[in-house]
Amino acid sequence: MPIALDNLRVGRVYRLVNMGEIRMIEIMARLGGDNFKIKDLDTLEYYTIYELLQWGKGKDYDLEEFR
Repeated sequence: MPIALDNLRVGRVYRLVNMGEIRMIEIMARLGGDNFKIKDLDTLEYYTIYELLQWGKGKDYDLEEFR
């Protein structure tokens, strides 16, 4: 069962699976509500959690703490 977005914590690393993509992300800052600035640990790019989920959540959606 995936973790709810409002339970994410700054500084923690999570594994996000959505629509066939697996990403390791680190939460950098809380922007408000349940939107976060995140760092993709594979590409080292920064973006928001809303940018990752803007096209919806697939049947394989999962979000779990990695460390």
